[in-house]
Amino acid sequence: MPIVRFLLDNARWIVAGFLLTFFSAFGQTYFISLSAGAIRDEFGLSHGGFGMLYMVATLASALTLPWLGRIVDWYPTRKVMFIVVPALSAACVAMMLNRSLFALVLIVYALRLFGQGMMTQTAFTATARWFVGNRGRAISLVTLGHNVGEALFPLLFVFTVGLAGWRGAWGLAALLLLVVALPAGGALIKGERRPRADDPGEPRRAVRDWTRQEVLRDPLFHLILAGVLAPGFIGTTIFFHQIYLVELRGWSLETFAASFALMSLLTITFALIGGYLIDRFSAVSLLPGFLVPLSLACLVLGLFEGQWSAFAFMALLGISYGISSTLFGALWPELYGLEHLGSIRSIVVAFMVFATAMGPGITGYLIDVGVSYPAQIVAMGFYCIAASVVLFWASRRLLTRLELEAKPA
Repeated sequence: MPIVRFLLDNARWIVAGFLLTFFSAFGQTYFISLSAGAIRDEFGLSHGGFGMLYMVATLASALTLPWLGRIVDWYPTRKVMFIVVPALSAACVAMMLNRSLFALVLIVYALRLFGQGMMTQTAFTATARWFVGNRGRAISLVTLGHNVGEALFPLLFVFTVGLAGWRGAWGLAALLLLVVALPAGGALIKGERRPRADDPGEPRRAVRDWTRQEVLRDPLFHLILAGVLAPGFIGTTIFFHQIYLVELRGWSLETFAASFALMSLLTITFALIGGYLIDRFSAVSLLPGFLVPLSLACLVLGLFEGQWSAFAFMALLGISYGISSTLFGALWPELYGLEHLGSIRSIVVAFMVFATAMGPGITGYLIDVGVSYPAQIVAMGFYCIAASVVLFWASRRLLTRLELEAKPA
């Protein structure tokens, strides 16, 4: 099916998922960090103090997500949206009005839980259920909401701050959620899409629906998780310590910042390519390869001092980010079925949040005790190589298991 025909036939569900990932921005680190300076000044926090507060709130949201995330298995997507979007809007209003340091912890917790956690959780779980033969393509389009949000919302924030201050920007975020995201999403998702017999793609075999407890007892799940956590851990770590890296290498900060555009372009491109490859070959088949560009990215950044290495790193990181963003949405339903998908995805997302929260702290401690930061980056590259070997073995085992467990749909 040509992409235009696919979009025309399924626009309402694709756009609904896109809106959820797009408006998850208000709970993402890049958006919250835009207020970091004002928050530190307002509450008398140091960089380390706000960083610790942010880490505690993020880890608390990761602990909550496995329990709250199960609601996407219990209720229709539209009903979940009417819970999650107002909750995120309320957190934005609270940020706008808050004058209490203690309440700030709770507000950041709510932003992370309902923004980064539940908005994304709902989008990908619903899309995986709505599509089978075109699941990879659909998820690749939905995940672009993250990229468009990263491009637009920082600019909108800066513009709003100039007119109404940082608190006004949070008020605008709350308003956009209530007057754009909620009514638009509610209108689009009047009913759940059911995979149709005339959907393109090879005939799919239904896999057994695993429970979350069964998944947690599956040794192959933990091997996969060791690879799945790597992009978030490494990317967050590098970006968190980017000023230190730039100073260490003697680079121009403006030039380093320009390399982000290259990463964004390649992330979007390879998210779409990844969607096509998943529909063509399966998500499991792509498992061994998605960390290879990331391993090369780390080795280049760690071993070479020229500023060109920053652009090479960002290009390779964008390739890995793009493929993995689509792969992670399609992999779990392909392996463990749809009935308990929300519950299973919430565990995966919780682990990923833990990894992104702990990465900067661990590497920062190692820097403080004298471990070379470039050497740490090189070690991350070798970890990705080792993980790719493990994932190759695991993918062979998984393909064999899927063949044995599959039953006619």
